[in-house]
Order: sequence, then C-alpha cells, then structure tokens
Amino acid sequence: MMDNMNQSGSIATIIGVADATHYLVGLTDANNNFAGLNGEGAGECVHSIVEAKALLKSHDYAIAHLEYQTAYDEMCGLDNSGKYQQLINL
Repeated sequence: MMDNMNQSGSIATIIGVADATHYLVGLTDANNNFAGLNGEGAGECVHSIVEAKALLKSHDYAIAHLEYQTAYDEMCGLDNSGKYQQLINL
C-alpha cells in the first residue's frame, strides 16, 4: 500500500471548498498542480469526506493531504497562505 505519494512523486489530495457540498479528490504534483488520480484531467468529485477517503483507499493510498480553501480569498486576490492543510490517515 502506498502512503500518500505515487511513483511520479504526486501526493494524494482531498480539497474541500468552504460552503461547497462536495470534495475534489486527486493528486498534487511537485509544482502544486492538481490533477485526477490517473495524473490527467480534473479531480474526481465526491459528496463527503468518507467517500473521498474510500476512493483513495481503493487506489491503495493510506495517507492523504487534506486541504480546505475559501472562495473569498481567491476572489479578493489574497494568496493561499491562510488555507487549512493537514495530513490524514485513510
């Protein structure tokens, strides 16, 4: 079982946006680019953190980077330094 990184160095990632009713699940590369679990396209959309964790477990990940963002910071042009980030066990 992989921890949170695949062979290409991309990290399993779950992104939640404040006030949204879904989470995005995918991979983040060394340049902080987010992509789907196959390394291409957009991440997969799920409706709960439980679904997100199950999806990553089904791809043999044991740990994921969980990130919560607010839409307001981006709309106001603020950087992402205030976003909440944590490593979680799946």
